[in-house]
Amino acid sequence: MQTFPKPEAGHQDGPLTYAQTPPAGGVHNAVWQNCGIYDQPVANENAVHSQEHGAVWVTYRPDLSAEAVEVLRGQIRGKRYTLLSPFPDLPAPVVASAWGVQLQLDGPDDPRLAAFITTYAQGSQAPEPGAVCHSGTGIPTDM
Repeated sequence: MQTFPKPEAGHQDGPLTYAQTPPAGGVHNAVWQNCGIYDQPVANENAVHSQEHGAVWVTYRPDLSAEAVEVLRGQIRGKRYTLLSPFPDLPAPVVASAWGVQLQLDGPDDPRLAAFITTYAQGSQAPEPGAVCHSGTGIPTDM
């Protein structure tokens, strides 16, 4: 697991550049990404805003097998303050990111994923834990 210096927070329009891939906090769009499961990539700038609210963003390589994606969906389904989406050019097959922390995984069966979600969803590392993770942008395919 990697930890990063406390990311700067704040709102900025337009595309932004982040130090990590995928981002683990930073300046972001004023609108957050609705938490849930997505089958298409979501905008970094919106997902980072969800992280500010305490969400964990789990990303996976688009070429991950359908079976592996279903395992991930099962780990996210029903959990508040989580996002799941494909992400091109990831440094690992699966990456879990929260505000200031990130975990690279070889696959969805790694038990550290569940522990990461439990520890960091609504964790004290988030600047605004408890702020809403709905009524923003995006329509998840599943919750």
